[in-house]
Amino acid sequence: MSDRRMRSVGITLGLTALVAASLTGCSSDDDQPEYAAICVDPQTEQRTDDSNCKDEREYHGSGAGFFWFYMATRGGGLVPPIGGRYNAGQGTYTIPRTSQTGSGSPTIKRGGLDTKGGDIGTISRGGFGKSGKGSSGG
Repeated sequence: MSDRRMRSVGITLGLTALVAASLTGCSSDDDQPEYAAICVDPQTEQRTDDSNCKDEREYHGSGAGFFWFYMATRGGGLVPPIGGRYNAGQGTYTIPRTSQTGSGSPTIKRGGLDTKGGDIGTISRGGFGKSGKGSSGG
C-alpha cells in the first residue's frame, strides 16, 4: 500500500469517527424523555410516592386511587414535592399519544423525578423506567 493511499484511509477513518461522534452527541438530552409522570391523587390534587402507581390506569374525572400525571419535560415546568399540590393544568392524566416534536410516539418516563420537587427536566436514573417508542435525532 502506498503512503498516499494509507493517508487517504487514515483521513477517511478520522472523518468517519468525527461524524459518528457528532451524531451521537448532537443533542444534549437524547436520554431525556419527552414526558415525565408523577404519581398523584386526583381527589386531593397532591403528589404521592411513585410506588403508589402500580399500573398505567388513566384517570377520566371520576374514581378514586392513584394515577400517573404526565408533564412535558421541555418548557421549564416545576413539579411539587411529595405531599405538595400540583397544577392540573400543567399536564394530563391520559398517556400522551404524540411526540412533542410531532414525529411518532413520545418517550415517557414514569417516576424518577426528585421527591423534593423542582425542575421537571431533572430526572434521576432508575425509577420505573422509560416506556413508549420514539426516536430522537440531532
